[in-house]
Amino acid sequence: MNRMERQRITVLGSTGSVGVSTLDVIARHPERFEVFALSASTRVDEMLAQCHRFAPKFAVMASAPHARLLVDKLRHSGLRTEVLQGAGAIESIASHEDCDAVMAAIVGAAGLGPCLAAARAGKRLLLANKEALVVGGELFMRTVREGGATLLPIDSEHSAIFQSLPEDPDTWPRRIDKIILTASGGPFRTRSPETLAAVTPEQACAHPNWVMGRKISVDSATMMNKALEVIEARHLFDVTPERIEVVIHPQSVVHSMVQFTDASVIAQLGTPDMRVPIAVGLAWPERIESGAAQLDFRQLAALTFDAPDAQLFPGLGLAWHALRAAPGTTAVLNAANEVAVDAFLQHRLRFDRIHAVNMETLEAVLPSNPGSLADLLALDASARAAADAAALRYAA
Repeated sequence: MNRMERQRITVLGSTGSVGVSTLDVIARHPERFEVFALSASTRVDEMLAQCHRFAPKFAVMASAPHARLLVDKLRHSGLRTEVLQGAGAIESIASHEDCDAVMAAIVGAAGLGPCLAAARAGKRLLLANKEALVVGGELFMRTVREGGATLLPIDSEHSAIFQSLPEDPDTWPRRIDKIILTASGGPFRTRSPETLAAVTPEQACAHPNWVMGRKISVDSATMMNKALEVIEARHLFDVTPERIEVVIHPQSVVHSMVQFTDASVIAQLGTPDMRVPIAVGLAWPERIESGAAQLDFRQLAALTFDAPDAQLFPGLGLAWHALRAAPGTTAVLNAANEVAVDAFLQHRLRFDRIHAVNMETLEAVLPSNPGSLADLLALDASARAAADAAALRYAA
């Protein structure tokens, strides 16, 4: 691409925390980037404000009623933004020929289809959607390879690993000894397991270090987010599950590490601000200002690292269990967890029973080596039905 041309960016999930941070970084560099398209689920007013600020060519809402409401609000704005609706439209803006890069920040399995569409179209794909890899696994990675897409991880942990590795992926297998994912431990890392039954959604969503959406905040509190990240790392960096380790690092300064075969360790450090990995993904291999505060090493307290407590975070071990099980098991785990977390957020399930729902669903749904998106979506639906039934049995 000519350096004088601005990159045209599609932001999927633009009204969520990662989407908002992405637009903040883009706004800091108007000479480098322009917003081509935005998508959101239900937040019409937030989308309206983004349309006024960035004037995208397309704005997509997940449902027809929300799209009609956005059309009404834009009617007298003078903007030429075209409003679309539905999953097909989201995939269309992710693969559009006039789009250069896609920030994939839709939460949940709903993001898999657009990620596959962007990969097939050979886009620069900034992946903040865990489920594309957790659900899609080898299918997704194969699509990236066959489509000639450039895949850049945006999760702070995977971005840290990516930045710590040599640029030539062909050298990774012989150089990597171990990948070490860091975890803050969330808001309950010092709690006794028996006290978790009384946890409220408000408490679970009050992360001590990061500003995140409600679902991922609950996942951080249970450390299911780290289980999903283990699965992601296995696919992103082509390492066996046994070579992935998780450590508790409450300060969230060291975002993850790579231990090499010579026993040296390279880590990526920074303030806990998602704009840093977003800026890395947008500009790679260059570096641009992100808006995040710089680390002041003179002011840092001690950096500590501990092993996760298996009693406090029983869901973490499900990552290795699912990776060793039949293909598709990680998709079952993801679907079960989405259902269980939603039930908890709606006060229908106790916090300490999220793991029980996940376990029961894994035992109830046996995947049969899904080989297509349709297979994965069918497996996802079966797992959600089983998890719904389990959540009812464990209802608060």
